[in-house]
Amino acid sequence: MDDALDVVYRTERGRVLARLIAVVKDFDLAEDAVQDAFVAATTAWAATGVPSNPAGWLVTTARRKAVDRLRRAASAERRHRAWGELAIAWDAGEGPGPIADDRLRLIFTCCHPALSLDAQVALTLRSLGGLTTDEVARAFLVPGATLAQRIVRAKRKIRHAAIPYKVPSPDEFHERLGAVLAVVYLIFNAGYLASSGPELVRVDLCDEGVRLAGLLVDLLPEEPEPLGLAALVLFQDSRRTARSDTWGRPVTLEEQDRGLWDAGQVARGRELLARAQRLGRPGPYQVKAAITAVHAAADRAERTDWATIVQLYDRLLEWEPTPIVRLNRAVAVAMAEGPDRGLALLDEPALAAALVDYHLFHSTRADLLRRSGRPDEAAVAYRDARRRTDNAAEHSFLDRRLRELRDTTEIGASGG
Repeated sequence: MDDALDVVYRTERGRVLARLIAVVKDFDLAEDAVQDAFVAATTAWAATGVPSNPAGWLVTTARRKAVDRLRRAASAERRHRAWGELAIAWDAGEGPGPIADDRLRLIFTCCHPALSLDAQVALTLRSLGGLTTDEVARAFLVPGATLAQRIVRAKRKIRHAAIPYKVPSPDEFHERLGAVLAVVYLIFNAGYLASSGPELVRVDLCDEGVRLAGLLVDLLPEEPEPLGLAALVLFQDSRRTARSDTWGRPVTLEEQDRGLWDAGQVARGRELLARAQRLGRPGPYQVKAAITAVHAAADRAERTDWATIVQLYDRLLEWEPTPIVRLNRAVAVAMAEGPDRGLALLDEPALAAALVDYHLFHSTRADLLRRSGRPDEAAVAYRDARRRTDNAAEHSFLDRRLRELRDTTEIGASGG
């Protein structure tokens, strides 16, 4: 039963919370009520079994828990007004409007332009994206405490400024689209490389990211950036089966069996990217999709057109001059021009300082040091990477790299 509840928590919490926020119009009340519902489920489901519709059971129970909390509110006037409003909202509701999906509708609602872009994305990821505070913090490359304070401030601003929980009208979609795209892509990314736990991939988050990106295309078929995002996540998700070995350890892009890539997802990604490009309004998600399309075009790793990828990263930097884009560009330069060129870019002080706590910076640097024939320095960097991730599959991969370095060094020392 505990395993079943854990699966439901991971896959359904966001939808249940989205439904409740739409009704109670209060993040904290909704989050507390949903948590109460899951606590109640541990007892009820142990006695009666998992219901046929777990999400529906949780929504109904969470609604009751929200009513209970309102009944206990200190002010009788506030209590009766809020309780009455809750009953009316639940019975009548606003209706789905132009966005039929509960979660996507609430993502648009939460991405309110009165908040800063970072606040919109952080709050929505934490509340609706199925991510923990630490997972969201890693996505922003900030400490967990910093991210938690950012979310608290966003909720406070919503409450004090009386920002309405109202589904935007279609003419308001465009001003919210940038934040919505960021939320959907970060949901996918959090699953594509899980920051903790035993598995490399959180399939539920990857599937949800692909699903939401597809819904955005259906909602805004003439907007190129949703098409670019949908193509991007399909290209990336097409590698899922090839990204880990029999023991669940990561397999690098260079080492993957490309015959395992999902040809249907690749073909669909190409179709979506071509549609986006025909609209003639380039943007960062289209460029990212174009980069992954270059990888997909190579039947073997050594045939990858790294020079074109470097050029595409140069374009991407015009929209997103971020440390992560610079890191990825350095890898492309290393593959096109040699590991020492890539290392020179990674070791630029500003980039190294910005990514000092990011494990992929250290593992990337370790790989280039290994390729450059500097095994001792590579071992230090691999250990730095290992200390900065809680993912067991990543640990296994990094341990294997360290063993390979040690074996190579021992063979070299023995003259074998």
